[in-house]
Amino acid sequence: MKRLITINKIIGFGFVILSFMGGWLLRDYQSTFDVPVVIDNPVTIEIEKGDSFNQITNKLVNQKLAIKPFWFKVVAFQDESYKKLKPGEYELTPGITVPEILALFVQGKTKQYAITFPEGWSFKEILHAIEINPNLEHTLVNADFGSIMTKLNVDKNNPEGLFFPDTYFFEKHMTDVSLLKRAYDKMQTVLQQEWQNKAEGLPFKTPYEALTLASIVEKETAAKAERPLIAGVFIRRLEQDMLLQTDPTVIYGMGENYKGDIGYSDLTTATPYNTYVVKGLPPTPIAVPGRDAINAVLHPDNGCSLYFVSRGDGTHVFSATLEDHNAAVDTFQRKKK
Repeated sequence: MKRLITINKIIGFGFVILSFMGGWLLRDYQSTFDVPVVIDNPVTIEIEKGDSFNQITNKLVNQKLAIKPFWFKVVAFQDESYKKLKPGEYELTPGITVPEILALFVQGKTKQYAITFPEGWSFKEILHAIEINPNLEHTLVNADFGSIMTKLNVDKNNPEGLFFPDTYFFEKHMTDVSLLKRAYDKMQTVLQQEWQNKAEGLPFKTPYEALTLASIVEKETAAKAERPLIAGVFIRRLEQDMLLQTDPTVIYGMGENYKGDIGYSDLTTATPYNTYVVKGLPPTPIAVPGRDAINAVLHPDNGCSLYFVSRGDGTHVFSATLEDHNAAVDTFQRKKK
């Protein structure tokens, strides 16, 4: 009888232990859904192509996350998300839980990087920004402009002005070619949209000619309200067979010889871009124009101004006659008055 009582006590005690362990396991399992695994600072994890689920789990553990590999695997196997994890670089923010991490990996919501091409940049400046960006895959090292355009499947040898100035977001290891293709495609889209709605009677045969003038307008002023005015001046000059006489084209044609000043010899030396010597538009754009500059040359001011001079504060004085222009030059440039 005593032996039976002892056995019953042992069994009862065993049930207590099992109940306790079961309750503990249940709470431990449930905590996997609720307890954050990232506490203070964001953590970056990269899933590479070919990584096994065990390797991914180990990468999380190695980052000292508050994660329990067993329960992580249990949750992943329950909904079979372990089969659907997408490669890429992910940023795990403070407060994220195990189910949220798995959802992030399944949805492929990778960490995004940004690169900005400002309005008015040359292609050399764009290319330099790409070359020094550590998050892009570089395939264009030492490539000449013609080779770059070939890789982009663009039938122009000169890339100047063809890449829309904007901020572009991308995943780590995106190729430089893919990024440039996005910028090129966006410029084509914007240019075609603006071209379709252009004003009548403009002296442009192609959108590329409009893009070329827009690049000059972009370099002449940063004041949005002045762009249609400056565009109007240049268009009237084209229509009247006058020289454009714009310094930014001269500077562009000087290339590496430009050291911050333009001399008389620079204005009289013939280059394809010296609009003080050569009539009409230069052969290519001289920078990347934004949408406002493109819109301005396709919807120019209808006034009568043929000249403008800088006030020195970012704005300009516009004149219809050479006499008025010279007076404005005396006031704002030569400081005679």
